[in-house]
Amino acid sequence: MAYTLVDDIPKIIEALRSGFRSGKTRPIAYRKEQLKQLGYVLQENTAAFLEALKSDLGRPHFESEVHEIIPTLSAVKDTYNNVAKWARTESAPFNPVSFSMHPKVIKDPKGTVLVIVPFNLPVMLSFIPLMGAIAAGNTVLVKPSELAPATSQLLAELIAKYLDPDVVRVVQGGVEETSKILELQWDHIVYTGGPRVARIISAAAAKHLTPLTLELGGKSPVIIDPKSDLRLAARRIWWAKLVNAGQICVAPDYVLVPREIRDQFIKEVHRVHAEFFPNGAETSNSYSRIVTKGHADRLAQLIQKTEGVVVIGGEVDVEQKYIAPTIILDPSPEEPLMKEEIFGPILPVISVQDVDEAIEFVNARDHPLALYVFSQDSGFRTKVAKNTQSGAFVCNELLFHVAAYGLPLGGTGPSGYGQVRGKFGFDTFTHFRASIDQAGWVDTLLLWRRYAPYNQYNQKFLSWVTGDLFPDRARRSWKAWLPPIVATIVGVVGAVVLI
Repeated sequence: MAYTLVDDIPKIIEALRSGFRSGKTRPIAYRKEQLKQLGYVLQENTAAFLEALKSDLGRPHFESEVHEIIPTLSAVKDTYNNVAKWARTESAPFNPVSFSMHPKVIKDPKGTVLVIVPFNLPVMLSFIPLMGAIAAGNTVLVKPSELAPATSQLLAELIAKYLDPDVVRVVQGGVEETSKILELQWDHIVYTGGPRVARIISAAAAKHLTPLTLELGGKSPVIIDPKSDLRLAARRIWWAKLVNAGQICVAPDYVLVPREIRDQFIKEVHRVHAEFFPNGAETSNSYSRIVTKGHADRLAQLIQKTEGVVVIGGEVDVEQKYIAPTIILDPSPEEPLMKEEIFGPILPVISVQDVDEAIEFVNARDHPLALYVFSQDSGFRTKVAKNTQSGAFVCNELLFHVAAYGLPLGGTGPSGYGQVRGKFGFDTFTHFRASIDQAGWVDTLLLWRRYAPYNQYNQKFLSWVTGDLFPDRARRSWKAWLPPIVATIVGVVGAVVLI
């Protein structure tokens, strides 16, 4: 991986700003061409990405293609198909007072955007914000993670090959390069990662009043209804926890299980685990590795220091970056395992009395990026939804909401703010610009009364015509309808006679 020279970074950013000022990103046809090229980056280089992700994360090709490449390519295609509709200028809703102004909302690009990408899903989390920014007409700098060097290098090479360098660039590097990037002014910043770095980025953005989108993960819980299908729940939860060895921001972080079914749930997970890895996970070609030895050591310490009971797994090999799929029963709520996002294949199972205790447990912690519920009872699901807050609320499934058509991706509170993906991503990178075009005849018929010298008659008349009051508390008088009716009649007559 070749780091970008720090002295070159301001020049790269200025080139992107010049590209934006040139106006070339404004036409929809140009945006669609760049989106098409972005799709070809994936479509024509899938094998290279699979190898890069295998090198960086030890991830099986199956997981990389099915869980990252294919959903990302689908999202690019969706953006390509819809960008013209999303970018269309919209007329404001009809209002009898303001309709003569022809009020409209213009969809303007924000300018030059920075996307800072994590190591865990380096392709998806580069492309999702990138496609939204391009669709909205911005220029973009992508900063991939130095912890995924093979993927970062491949992204840099392919983006330079397929996309207009006036519009998209990649800067590679670590802390020094990122610090230099953050010294400079941006029109929007997207960061996916942890809260510590998010605070650094937020402080840098505040110097320029730069808007941010932060996707920060957190501890995403699973709440299980005692009447749910435990076999289905165990299979889906264990699968979701072990994709990418748990290194996914929306991975289930802990499970809240009623005491009456706890042992049965553990039994079902044992059965599923044996199906997934009949010869063990360490030698399986269906199981990933942890990104670095340092991250593996952190996870090993969580297992070693837990006050809970290890009922599945627990084996570690830090040198090989291997952490076994592990379930820990009833750890202390105060230990590090339950205080920080795990970001690995360790799943605490917490015994609770009922759904009320589960809700109380969730609400005593930061709002998660996702909250998962397994229940066939709509009343149970509704109770959890109405009494909790989370970035996403998902029933009887896990992870798939990230790739579901038409849904936003984003957190709330400490799990982040702002949204990307699809139309929501387009809106994130768009300035909604208010516009009016007032006709001259309006002054002739009505608005000449706004000018000085002011008098009481004009004040009362304009207040009456343009006022829009709440109905009388007792009963709305027919007189209350007169002002909008008069304004509408005057507007229509003026339009017909004077235009």
